[in-house]
Amino acid sequence: MRMLAGALAIGLAWAAPCGAAEVPTFQVDATWPKALPNDWIMGQAAGVAVDAQDHVWVIQRPRTLTDDERAASLDPPRSKCCKPAPPVLEFDQAGTLLRSWGGPGAGYDWPGNEHGIQIDPKGFVWIAGNGPEDGQLLKFTADGRFVMQIGRSGPQTDSRDTARLGKPANVDFDGGANEVYVADGYYNHRIIVFDSETGAFKRMWGAYGTPPTDGALPPYDPSAAPARQFANPVHCVKIARDGLVYVCDRTNDRIQVFAKDGTFVREFFVARNTRANGSVWELALWPDAAETFLLNADGANNEVRTLLRATGETVGAFGRNGRNAGQFHWVHNLAVDSRGNVFTTEVDTGKRAQKFLVQGSFVLRKRTP
Repeated sequence: MRMLAGALAIGLAWAAPCGAAEVPTFQVDATWPKALPNDWIMGQAAGVAVDAQDHVWVIQRPRTLTDDERAASLDPPRSKCCKPAPPVLEFDQAGTLLRSWGGPGAGYDWPGNEHGIQIDPKGFVWIAGNGPEDGQLLKFTADGRFVMQIGRSGPQTDSRDTARLGKPANVDFDGGANEVYVADGYYNHRIIVFDSETGAFKRMWGAYGTPPTDGALPPYDPSAAPARQFANPVHCVKIARDGLVYVCDRTNDRIQVFAKDGTFVREFFVARNTRANGSVWELALWPDAAETFLLNADGANNEVRTLLRATGETVGAFGRNGRNAGQFHWVHNLAVDSRGNVFTTEVDTGKRAQKFLVQGSFVLRKRTP
């Protein structure tokens, strides 16, 4: 029991004073998720989302499994376990697998490297990819029926091309306007917006709201003047209820904030001395009425931070580099359910999803769909 308590304590957050405001803290749920059925195993987990029922969706990369990890699927099998799980996995709050699907099929180009999953306000599942020739977004029903593809796979073009993407990382939605915003991406240097029903191009922009360009940027230097263009990757986009659009400029260690038309509002730097592969990998909005906080996954420093949304100030954090419950290796994505619980996924050799339970007075009442 003492050992279990120690393992769980790894997930506790520190919380800095924040004037009169309190800051949420979190504790890892080491039992989540439950073991996958069918001797399945998860590869690099490259995206996580929470839907209106508080179900948790993970997209993972079966092709990243080593022969040792997928030994039971080889011909002949080399050992009793394991076999690659399907790319798309839907879990309930207890960590039970509810549904699984995904992979190549008729009528669409499945990504060469799965990257990012989001659920739109109508319940459709959107998938991105950052493989060498990935330039497409895919839209499916919750049970995996193909609906629409925006863009196409093939040789990469540039950030002026509105007919395809450039290794898109992730998306978010303006349900009222039927728009999908794309963090584009690992090849291009822009935010691009499409009609989420028809796939028609609407608008796009680069850093500071300027037209996107593709010139090579020098290696990141925290003492240099801020780069005037997004670096690769443009790794996430999140839209707040007040209309502000938050963009992860990952390797520039910053969040840029825009109006929905691309007008630049402000920028925040986060862990600005991070020279590795960037500090701003993913963002999630805190689910209170004011969306008071931004949660920030940082796969270089391997922690999740709580930021004040108004100022970008770091007021809390949890995690560190490691393999134990509550620790991370390349924490890549995060999502928050309606009660304030946090879900994370890890790539490289992390290859897992974790759940962190919000503590005390910050447990929110479940929203109604």
